[in-house]
Amino acid sequence: MTVQTTTFGMLNKPSRVLSVTLWVAQILLALLFGGAGYNHAFASLDTLAQMGATWALQAPIWLVRFIGIAELAGTAGIILPALTRIRPGLTPLAALGFAVIQLLAIPVHIVRSEFGVLPFNCVLLALSLFVLWGRGRKARIQPRG
Repeated sequence: MTVQTTTFGMLNKPSRVLSVTLWVAQILLALLFGGAGYNHAFASLDTLAQMGATWALQAPIWLVRFIGIAELAGTAGIILPALTRIRPGLTPLAALGFAVIQLLAIPVHIVRSEFGVLPFNCVLLALSLFVLWGRGRKARIQPRG
């Protein structure tokens, strides 16, 4: 983690609570987007529709698969760079990617009158933005030295 200075030049480290909370958020995002990504990348469109993703029946198959691959890439990016400390700056970028996915998904669900999933989308968006802020500014992880 980075050591930050205050306005008085004193050193302070991000709190342990913040670091643990960020890891919990990263793991939750990895689990949720990993499961969705696997389904979007590999499940049949009929299976997706049975699971509630009826939008997939009206979307081009390449778009559904692309979303799944993006979610799977983000799943790796939200955990592995921070965990290994190899290019940890990729973790906030993965969080940004998850936020973009949600910012695009929310209007689709609104247009389709799928209001029941919007709270879940908003939670995913909030978690993504929290990790983006936390790992990008407040509690950066230092690369291996």
